[in-house]
Amino acid sequence: MAKRLTYWIMAALVAGLLVGWALHVAIDDGTPAAADRLGEIAGYLSIATTVFLRLIKMIIAPLVFSTLVVGIAHMGDTGALGRVGLRSLAWFVAASLLSLTLGLILVNLLQPGVGLHLPVPPVSAASGVVKTAFNLKDFVSHIVPASMIQAMAENEILQIVVFSVFVGVAITAVGDVAAPLVRAIEALVAVMLQITGYVMRFAPVAVFAAVAATLAERGPGVLGDLAWFMGSFYLGMLILWGLLIAIAFVIIGPRTRLLVRYIRDPLILAFTTASSEAAYPRTLEALERFGVPNRIASFVLPLGYSFNLDGSMLYMTFASLFIAQAYGIHLSLAEQITMLLVLMVTSKGIAGVPRASLVVIAATLSMFHIPEAGLLLILAVDHFLDMGRSATNVIGNAVAASVIAKWEGGFAPPGPVDPALPPAPTHGVLH
Repeated sequence: MAKRLTYWIMAALVAGLLVGWALHVAIDDGTPAAADRLGEIAGYLSIATTVFLRLIKMIIAPLVFSTLVVGIAHMGDTGALGRVGLRSLAWFVAASLLSLTLGLILVNLLQPGVGLHLPVPPVSAASGVVKTAFNLKDFVSHIVPASMIQAMAENEILQIVVFSVFVGVAITAVGDVAAPLVRAIEALVAVMLQITGYVMRFAPVAVFAAVAATLAERGPGVLGDLAWFMGSFYLGMLILWGLLIAIAFVIIGPRTRLLVRYIRDPLILAFTTASSEAAYPRTLEALERFGVPNRIASFVLPLGYSFNLDGSMLYMTFASLFIAQAYGIHLSLAEQITMLLVLMVTSKGIAGVPRASLVVIAATLSMFHIPEAGLLLILAVDHFLDMGRSATNVIGNAVAASVIAKWEGGFAPPGPVDPALPPAPTHGVLH
C-alpha cells in the first residue's frame, strides 16, 4: 500500500506540473483579466490541498498526545524521561547550529543575490508577512497551555507535548491504578494510525492540486528568474542531507542505510505537499518499523517539530543574506554571526505559526537594517522552496530520533519497509 501510494504521489506531482504549466500557457496573455482568471482557477484547485492539510491537522493533536503519553508510560521512570529530554535538546541545538552555519557559508560562497537580474522591490514596499519579534516572556508563557482543549484545537504542538508529559509522568507515578487508562490510550493510538491510513489515500489528489495551482498562477517564468537562488538553496539542502546521514552513520553504524529506506515515503510526502505536518504520522510509523522504540520516537519527534526544523534553519540564513546581497548591503562576518545566533534563538518560538520561516526572517531583517520588502523577491517561489525545507525537516527529525534511540540502548529488530511486506532481514544489522 505504501509503495503504491508513493508511485501515485510522484505521478500526481508530474501531472500537476504539466497541467499547471498548460493552464498558464493557455490563459496568460499578460493582461490583468488573465491574471485574475488564473488566480481564480488556482483558488479552486487549492481546495483539495486545503482539505487534505485540514485532515492532517485533524489527526496531529490526538496522535501526538496518545503516542507521547504511552511512550512516557512505557519508560517507567522520570529519570529516563529527563535524560532523553536533555539529550534531545542538546542534539537539536547542535543540528540547528549546523544548518544555520551551512546556510551562511553557502550564501557567501555562491552569492545568489549578487548581480540579480530582477527589479528590486522599493524599500518601502510591504511584504505582507506579519513580523513577530522574539519576546522571552511571551515565549516561555506560551509553552504552557492555558487549556488543553484550546492547545489541541489550535494544534500547538509544544503545548500538547507539555500537557502529555504531565499526563505520562502522572500515569507512571500512579502505577497499576492507571493501567486501564494506558490500555485505552494505546487503543487510541491504533485508531489514529488507522485514520492516518484513510487520510493518506487522499494525498495524491492534494499533491496534484497544490503543484498545478502554484504553477498555473505564477507560471514557469518565476522559476527561471530565481533559478540560481533556488539551485543554490537546494544544493545546500543536499549537502545538509549528506552531513546528517554521515553523522548518523558514525553514531548508528551501517543500519543508517536502512533508515534512509524507511523514511523514503514520508520524505516524498513532505516534499510533494510542502508540509512537515503532513509527513508526521508516516514518519512516526517509519521510525517504529525501523526499530526506534515507541517511547523514544513518540517523545523525540513532537519535540523535533518545535525545536529541530533543520530545513527551515538553513533557509533562514540563506534567504536573509540573499536579500541583503540583492540590495547591495554588506554585512561583516561579526554581523552575520550575530544574525545566525539571533535566528537560532528566535526560531524556537514560532512553532505552529503559518509560514514560520518567513515570519522569523521578516522580524530579523529589520534588526540588521535590511529592507523587509526583499521578501517580495522570494515569495513567488516560496512554495517550491518549502517543498525542500519540509523534506529536510523530516530527515533531520528522523536522524535525531534514531540517534537518541542509539544512545538510549539501541533498536528493536526492524519491521517491513512497507507494512504490506514481510519484515526486513536482520542479518548483519546492528541492534
